[in-house]
Amino acid sequence: MHLNRRYSLIAIIALAATQALAQTPAHPMAADAHPSFAVATIKPHDPNSRHQGFDTNGERFTIRNESVTSLIMFAYSIDKHQVVDAPDWIHNDTYDIEGKTDTEGEPSLHQQQEMVQKLLAERFQLKFHRDKRELPIYAVRVVKGGAKLKPAADPNAQPDQQGSGHGTEQTITYTSASMADFIMGEQFFADRPLVDQTGLDGRYDFSIRYTYDESKATGPNAPPGLFTAVQEQLGLKFEPTKAPVEVLVIDRVERPSPN
Repeated sequence: MHLNRRYSLIAIIALAATQALAQTPAHPMAADAHPSFAVATIKPHDPNSRHQGFDTNGERFTIRNESVTSLIMFAYSIDKHQVVDAPDWIHNDTYDIEGKTDTEGEPSLHQQQEMVQKLLAERFQLKFHRDKRELPIYAVRVVKGGAKLKPAADPNAQPDQQGSGHGTEQTITYTSASMADFIMGEQFFADRPLVDQTGLDGRYDFSIRYTYDESKATGPNAPPGLFTAVQEQLGLKFEPTKAPVEVLVIDRVERPSPN
């Protein structure tokens, strides 16, 4: 996964989530492996650097200009509003992290998430408990007429997501993806948690093309905003409502331990 264009913070985090699976690694890590960082260097972000996002290259894992909140979002597939009772610095301070896995092969997205979970616990002393709170959400539902999703050609394949973009335009192709995979990818473009209420439990192959900044979706050839694209292209909808959702209540978190 390589992010070569500059995006807004929310777009870069989203691409980290969606593009982490974008390339089939030449030497993938064993599917049953549970990797950690063998070594990891954590430093405050260099303000002179424009690099941002998550990047994997074989056994090397690099994170640039990300807050602890962003790391938690990535690690636990949640929205920022589901991180509660946290000190302000975890939202505002950003870090550069360079590390290497302790297991041979390039980790899958879920293995990367496990690595970041362990890093948060070991180096940031993150401790939390889970709770439920009523929050504004978007309920993900099937529109009248049914979903426009093609059953996966190979439902046993590892989920794959390939993202590409230009300006505020984004195209994501999902392969062998569940609704959970789709929601994780799109969660970072939404301003509240996405909650699956589709009842769809299969794996699907589909693409979606949209403009994540709807105020700029005005050109004659511009794709629609996310909400319209989801409905027109996928036969799904994001409906605003309130519902009890799981949150991570932060009990303890500290600035990273020295390298």
